[in-house]
Amino acid sequence: MEIAAKVVIGLVACLHLYIMWFEMFAWESRGPKVFRNFSKDLFPQTKAMAANQGLYNGFLAAGLIWSLFIQNVVWSERVALFFLICVAVAGVYGAMTAAKKIIFVQTVPAVIGIVLLLL
Repeated sequence: MEIAAKVVIGLVACLHLYIMWFEMFAWESRGPKVFRNFSKDLFPQTKAMAANQGLYNGFLAAGLIWSLFIQNVVWSERVALFFLICVAVAGVYGAMTAAKKIIFVQTVPAVIGIVLLLL
């Protein structure tokens, strides 16, 4: 289970690195394709806000990556658990406020990681 948990943690971290890139650097080009229900003229106006969100996603990824390098097993699991819970909560909020598919893209993988850590 430990290896499976670390793989899922790594995948969730990679996902959040992608989200960071998307929100910080590709918001105006990829944003309208991803969030089709938003008006296209909204993306230039919200570029700075999206970049700020991207920075936070980068912090989530950094925390998850950090947890993979902590030698103490107990602390590694605690740090990973904290950041996975943060990801899951952010995913639920994103699904409620931005796009319902976020629950599947963000929350479900984080919950899988949490379950693997706790087993």
